[in-house]
Amino acid sequence: MRCHQPDIKSEKPQISNDQPTFETNDSKLEDAENFIAKDDSQTSISSSSQPQQGQLKRTFSTYSVICIGFGLTNSWFGISASLITGIQSGGPLLIVYGIIIIASISYCIGVTLSELSSAIPSAGGQYVWSRVLAPKKYSSFLAYLCGSFAWAGSVFTCSSMAIAIAQEIMGFWVLNNPDHVVKKWQLFIIYQLVNIFIALFNCYGKWLPYLGTGCLYVSIFSYVVITITVLVCSRGNYQSADFVFSKFENQTGWSSSGIAFIVGLINPNWSFSCLDSACHLAEETQKPRTDIPKAILSTVTIGFVTAFTYSIAMFFCINNLEAIYNSSTGMPILDIFYQALGNKAGATCLGVLIFLTACGCTISCHTWQCRLCWSFARDNGLPFSKYLSIVHPKLGIPLNAHLFSEFWVALLGLLYLASDAAFNSMVTGCITFLLLSYLVPTAALLYRGRDNIKHGPFWLGKLGLFCNIMTIAWAIFACVFFSFPFTMPVEAGNMNYVSAVMALYLVWALGYWFFPVKRFSCKQTFAGGLHNNEEAEFPEVCLTDL
Repeated sequence: MRCHQPDIKSEKPQISNDQPTFETNDSKLEDAENFIAKDDSQTSISSSSQPQQGQLKRTFSTYSVICIGFGLTNSWFGISASLITGIQSGGPLLIVYGIIIIASISYCIGVTLSELSSAIPSAGGQYVWSRVLAPKKYSSFLAYLCGSFAWAGSVFTCSSMAIAIAQEIMGFWVLNNPDHVVKKWQLFIIYQLVNIFIALFNCYGKWLPYLGTGCLYVSIFSYVVITITVLVCSRGNYQSADFVFSKFENQTGWSSSGIAFIVGLINPNWSFSCLDSACHLAEETQKPRTDIPKAILSTVTIGFVTAFTYSIAMFFCINNLEAIYNSSTGMPILDIFYQALGNKAGATCLGVLIFLTACGCTISCHTWQCRLCWSFARDNGLPFSKYLSIVHPKLGIPLNAHLFSEFWVALLGLLYLASDAAFNSMVTGCITFLLLSYLVPTAALLYRGRDNIKHGPFWLGKLGLFCNIMTIAWAIFACVFFSFPFTMPVEAGNMNYVSAVMALYLVWALGYWFFPVKRFSCKQTFAGGLHNNEEAEFPEVCLTDL
C-alpha cells in the first residue's frame, strides 16, 4: 500500500536483524513479546493511506480477532449448510474422512498464512505479501492479480452464505408445508433480502468486536445443544459404525468413485475456507504479529473438533439415508433433525439455532469482505478506488467498499436463476479464488527463499517449508478437480459454471490492468505501478534483492 507522507521514512522504526522466533526457550519467547510490543505499534506506518481516506481504529483484542476468524469459518455450520454436496458423493464416510483430510491441509494453509502475516502484518494480507516478496519486475502485477483473486473469493463467499441462509429459510417452510413446490425466483428474492439484512450489521464499526464475540458464543452454544439433543432423542436407534465409517455411497452419476470422492471434498473444504479473514484485521489489533497466527490456528483447531464430532453424531442418528438424498427441503440437516426428533416443531427449533449461527457467520464474512475491498482500493486495485478507500468518519467503517461489494453479491444471485447447482458453483468459486490468492505469495516466498527474509515471531522452519509446498500443491489440485461437474450426466441445469465465471473474471481483471487508456489503466495507477514510485513497503523484510 502507498505511503504518501514524505516524512514517514524517517519515523519508521529500525528493526534489528536478530528478530526472535517461536522457540521453546522462555527467554526467547520473552524477547519476542518485547519485540512485538515495540514493533506492532508502528505496523500501520507500513500500511498507511492518504489522510483523507482515514484509518481504522485498533479496537480488536486477541480474543475478538479469534472470534471473528472462527465466526466466519464456522466449520460445523459449513458441514450442515453444504451437506447435500458431500453426502451424495460418498455418504457419511466422505464427510467424516473428508474433514480429517481437509483439516490437515488447512493446518498447512494456516501455518503458511500465519508465517506471512507474522512477518508482514497488513490489512491487505496476501496481495501485500505478494508485492513485498515477488521479484521487483513482476511484484506489482502479481500483487494486483492476488488481490483480485482474494476480493473475488470474498464476494463468492458472501454469496454462498446468503444462498445457504435462503435455502434454510425455504427449508423451514417446506418442512412444515410439504406440498409447497419451490420456485427459483422465490429463493432469489429471499437471497436478496438476506443480503440486505445482513449488510446492515456491518454499517457501524463499534458493534463489530461485540458481534464477533457474540457470534462465537452462539455458534458453540448451538453446536452443543444440537449435538446433545439429537443424540439423546435418537438413543436406541443409532446406525452402525459400518454405516458411518465404512459404507461408501456414490449418488453423483460419476462412474469413478475416486472422482466422486474428490468432488465431494468441496463440502468439507468450504467448511474450512476463508482462513485469511483474520489477516485483514492486522490494522485493527494491537499485536498483529502474534494475534493473527493465534486466530488462524485457533480457527482450524476449533473447526476440526466441532465439525468432526458434530458430523459423526448426526450420521449415527440418520434413520433413512435415501430420504436424505431425496430431501425436499433442500437442507438435508433439517431432515436429519426430523428423523431424530420425530416432530417438525423440534426440528425447526434446532434449525433456528443453525440459522442464528449462519447469520453470525455471514456478518463476519461481510466484515472480512469489506476490509479486503477497502485495503485493495487504497492501492487503486479496483475501479472507483478513490471512493472505496474512504473510511466513514462517523460510522468507523469503509462504507463505500462495503456497499460496493454488496452490490456484486446481489448481482451474483442471478446465477441461481441460471443453474440448479448455483450453490455448489458459488461454494467452488469461494474455494478456488481464495486458494489462488494463497498460492501467489506462497510461491513468491519459496522463489525468494525462506532464509532470505526477516521472519516474524511465528516461524516453523522446515515444517513451515512443508506447509508452503502443501499449500501450493492443494491450490493447483483443487482448482482443477473442483471445476468438474457435480453430477453426471451433465446438463445446462446442473453444470458447474465456476470455470466460466473464473475465466470471465480473469478476462476482466487483465483487461482492467492493461486498459489502453492510461488514465483508467490499473497498470499505471496501482501502488508500485509505472507512475507510483513510492518508497518500498516493509523494506526490512527482504534480505536480498531479486
